[in-house]
Amino acid sequence: MFIQVLLLSQSSAYAIIPAYFSLLYESDLRVFYNIVFTLAVPFILLRLLWRGTKASAYFKRWDERFAITLPSVNKSKSVIWVHAVSMGEVEACRPLVAAIQSTYPEHQILITTMTPTGSTRVKALYADNVIHCYLPYDLPVIMRRFIQAIQPVFGVIMETELWPNLIHHCRKQNIPLVLANARMSERSLKGYQRIPSLTREILQSFTVIAAQAQQDRERFIELGADRDKVHAVGNLKFEVNLSPTIVEQAEAIRSMWGNRSVFIAASTHEGEDEIILNASRQIRAQVPDLLLIIVPRHPERFDKVAALCQRAGFKILRRSENGLCRSDIQILVIDSMGELPIFYACSDIAFVGGSLVPTGGHNILEPAALSRPVIVGPHVFNFAEITQQFITAQAAIQVGNAEMLATTVIELLKNPPKRTAMGEAGQQLIKQSQGGSQRLLNLIKYNIHV
Repeated sequence: MFIQVLLLSQSSAYAIIPAYFSLLYESDLRVFYNIVFTLAVPFILLRLLWRGTKASAYFKRWDERFAITLPSVNKSKSVIWVHAVSMGEVEACRPLVAAIQSTYPEHQILITTMTPTGSTRVKALYADNVIHCYLPYDLPVIMRRFIQAIQPVFGVIMETELWPNLIHHCRKQNIPLVLANARMSERSLKGYQRIPSLTREILQSFTVIAAQAQQDRERFIELGADRDKVHAVGNLKFEVNLSPTIVEQAEAIRSMWGNRSVFIAASTHEGEDEIILNASRQIRAQVPDLLLIIVPRHPERFDKVAALCQRAGFKILRRSENGLCRSDIQILVIDSMGELPIFYACSDIAFVGGSLVPTGGHNILEPAALSRPVIVGPHVFNFAEITQQFITAQAAIQVGNAEMLATTVIELLKNPPKRTAMGEAGQQLIKQSQGGSQRLLNLIKYNIHV
């Protein structure tokens, strides 16, 4: 079971490690971690091959994952390093990266990711204005080689990516580390409490821990972080930065569809699309002109979702076909990357996926920033606090199944004033919650002397 968990991702693996490490002496934990991770390398390679059959990007750039090829940093300029594991973290750190570039213009920025979607987003956002590569796997020799090669003046790790070898080698080389947008759920707290000495050592290695909320701050302190180093600065994901042209593009697209009711199901996962299609049948029974937009979370599922919709008897159009979305098109499948905000703006109501199946949900802030009423399913543990804030503010509605989803969408489509009120409430909540990036930058400037 441990190997299976390790192959899921570095983050999910380390979440399980405490259950096994609790059987060992604390002093042996990092050694045991390294042994197990090393033994797992063949399985990691097999998983990369398997994922490559679904998304060809996983066949590429293995040399970066094992630090065979190192980032091309300019030795005459100092490096500031930001690690954002995937696309969501890349988006969340955008205001912080912009502030760092403005505050330290003489430095070069290195952004590392772990996933192809994160990598693609970095390249789309920054082109050649930052250096980019995959973060190598957390093996001792590999991570030491990577850290020695980049020698950052400081590093920013987004979310709670607590990697023992990465942090160990930064500490050995006196590289200040910032844990940004950090969160600690009750479940994770219990896991880390099983290895108190190792957890305390890791947390005390950070110069600054910028927690999302006061509750997260208290949990990090309970795990052994220095109270003076942990600050609740707010959630950086509230720093939504959408291009002003998005609404213009959306209005141009929407004008070609006529006066139809449009419902988007975004970032959907395996097992979720069937639920959404069932709900859409019920909605269409009362709203015959409905256009459903489905946006699969992962590119490797584009073909599968399109085929599923066709087998279910729907008339579909794929975004990649560049065809006219005629009145008889029932489902528009977005099989492109980077266009989700535009299609949020094209819609009347937004459902944010990964929440009808136990994936944990995705970021609801983009549709809310575009004044769209938001619907989520029951599984939102990755964004529990944000989701609850929006539900409390009456800017989002949580549903439990296809029937509830259909009922809610029908009600909102027939009640434009309620849609408007929800959209305005969401925008107001975002406005009130912003400023975390600037607070974090102030902490960096105060605690790290570059």
